[in-house]
Amino acid sequence: MVSIKIELSIGELLDKISILQIKAERIDDPSKVKNINKELDVLMSLWNDSPYSDTNLSSEINELKNINEALWDIEDKIRDKERNQVFDKDFIELARSVYFTNDKRAEIKRIINGKTGSELIEEKSYSDYSTK
Repeated sequence: MVSIKIELSIGELLDKISILQIKAERIDDPSKVKNINKELDVLMSLWNDSPYSDTNLSSEINELKNINEALWDIEDKIRDKERNQVFDKDFIELARSVYFTNDKRAEIKRIINGKTGSELIEEKSYSDYSTK
């Protein structure tokens, strides 16, 4: 088996870990869970061995997981609507909530990167959609 080692921000690593934890909790297929747990073990080992693992990030890590759980639920609901070809007001609200929630996710990753002094920082370039 081949894998590639990459450098990434601390926020991105913790985001990936939280997503894998959610997958491990919510996916039932044993072969998929085996792969998920393998990747999760590798990333958790990297995190636990890093000098940043002692940084007080418990609230940010919990918030990141909560946000990713919300995104999972939103995506499930959108896919149900798509499968049933129901493109009503709820569908539009769900679709809009994806980017609102992703913006919160990016903010938490940025906070994590700041707290850890991460050299790599994810940048977004979306236009401001807030109303004045």
